[in-house]
Amino acid sequence: MAGRSGDKKPVGFATQLTAGGIAGAMEALCCQPLDTIKVRMQLSKSGRAPGTKPRGFLATGAMIVRRETPLALYKGLGAVLSGIVPKMAIRFASFEKYKAWLADKSTGQTSVGNIFIAGLGAGVTEAVLVVTPMEVVKIRLQAQQHSLADPLEAPRYRNAGHAVYAIVREEGVGALYRGVTLTALRQATNQGANFTAYQELKKLAHRWQPDRVDLPSWQHMAIGLVSGAMGPFSNAPIDTIKTRLQKAEATPGQSAFQRIAAIAGDMWRQEGFRSFYKGITPRVLRVAPGQAIVFAVYERVRRVMETLQGSSEDRIHSE
Repeated sequence: MAGRSGDKKPVGFATQLTAGGIAGAMEALCCQPLDTIKVRMQLSKSGRAPGTKPRGFLATGAMIVRRETPLALYKGLGAVLSGIVPKMAIRFASFEKYKAWLADKSTGQTSVGNIFIAGLGAGVTEAVLVVTPMEVVKIRLQAQQHSLADPLEAPRYRNAGHAVYAIVREEGVGALYRGVTLTALRQATNQGANFTAYQELKKLAHRWQPDRVDLPSWQHMAIGLVSGAMGPFSNAPIDTIKTRLQKAEATPGQSAFQRIAAIAGDMWRQEGFRSFYKGITPRVLRVAPGQAIVFAVYERVRRVMETLQGSSEDRIHSE
């Protein structure tokens, strides 16, 4: 594996951006319905009454389809597509850059610990630059329970662009960055676990198949599926609190920390410990296959671009 990596020329920054962007678009198109169900479950107050259970994954999806038509499962897709392409581009490009900076200068190899740190850095970078505003807009659109089949039932936010305009006009630009700390924490833990598991499982697969120069796409998908499932289980409470924080409007005179504490306290008192894991099923079902798609598409697009461009970093930067 070391020899194989050492023989490859550096992958150009433009290649990382392009491959990451295409991978992100494919993931959004395939997985948006699961994300909408997850958000509705996290915002739901069902299960508060004694002796009742929170509405489950299938029941939530069926209710959305019945009340709002199947297209409602794609609410917020515009916000996701406009954000996920730069998000994935920034994620992969920043990870590769941080990984290169943390590599051993004599061997060119990056330790497992430093890969985890590079993943943390990539998660924080994408959270600050793209993910937080995208998530605020997406959650506001997904939280609207209007029927797309009834033209007379006008939603508060018509689309992603209108949502951005309305939020900035009514609440200020800072509202787009509501929950940025929690988002950065979630994305950092996600990508730290995700990239570390992916890189190590990929090395293991190469050791088991020493004759293969590149792994087939189905193996990249399988490795991405496993690595993608690790983040949601490690930070589900953070994601649930973040969703509720970003859906609500700010309370005057209340700091971000006070809002987070109030939301968490209310959930604990009224809904119990399990409420922090609301939406975990659709989140895992979305994130794990989503990462499988992302890594498989990223590796394939990068390989094609390396072939077409000769994998020359100098040539990429001269264009």
